[in-house]
Amino acid sequence: MGDQKTVRIQKYLSDAGACSRRAGEKLVEQGRVAINGKVIFKPGTPVLPLVDNVTLDGNEVKKKTRRHVAVHKPRGVVSTKSDEMGRSILSDLLPQEWGDLYPVGRLDRESEGLILMTNDGDFCLKVTHPRYGVIKKYRVTVKGKVENRDLKPLIKGMRVGDDILKAHACKVLAKDFAGSLLEIELAEGKNREIRRMMKQLNLKIENLRRIQIGPISIGDLKPGKWRVLQPSEVSSLMQS
Repeated sequence: MGDQKTVRIQKYLSDAGACSRRAGEKLVEQGRVAINGKVIFKPGTPVLPLVDNVTLDGNEVKKKTRRHVAVHKPRGVVSTKSDEMGRSILSDLLPQEWGDLYPVGRLDRESEGLILMTNDGDFCLKVTHPRYGVIKKYRVTVKGKVENRDLKPLIKGMRVGDDILKAHACKVLAKDFAGSLLEIELAEGKNREIRRMMKQLNLKIENLRRIQIGPISIGDLKPGKWRVLQPSEVSSLMQS
């Protein structure tokens, strides 16, 4: 047993798919977690994953198989695990036995494209936390003819409300007087960021689709379909 490595309790809970690390800290502070029958209250308490018995609200928490899934979210689907209004959710698109998977980040209801789902807290943190700067790439169709010079404010950054919104990169892929196709990259995705930036530029969005997250591309994945990521893809994203 001496060569076993301990992990912090909140990481153990996250790895098991029980909750995020931050939520795990709160559960511990609330006295809802026990190790070998002893209730703990201190986040960071060490656990031997293959030896110790961990319970949450009296139920054993076992380490689960980590899953990483790419989903092509259609328009009209909500990027949550549940919806009190009864709308279609991402989990409806996946096998029922994968109920422990949760969305990595989000896409608003009217947007479509690539979204990842997982039960791996480390993976989720890597993709979503601003400090890692994982690039997300979008294709945006707007009304009217747009020139690259019109997009300069996106690179410079703009204040919208209390936020500074800024694109990592952007360019016009196609244009005519009816509409334009833009490619926009974000390193830090704030809530409805692209929609708010386009509104600031008086551009009306007709379609917004995310096509890539880090090295993972949507490829030919059809709306409503999913695929399990290859280990090499997960490794590449974690190292990006």
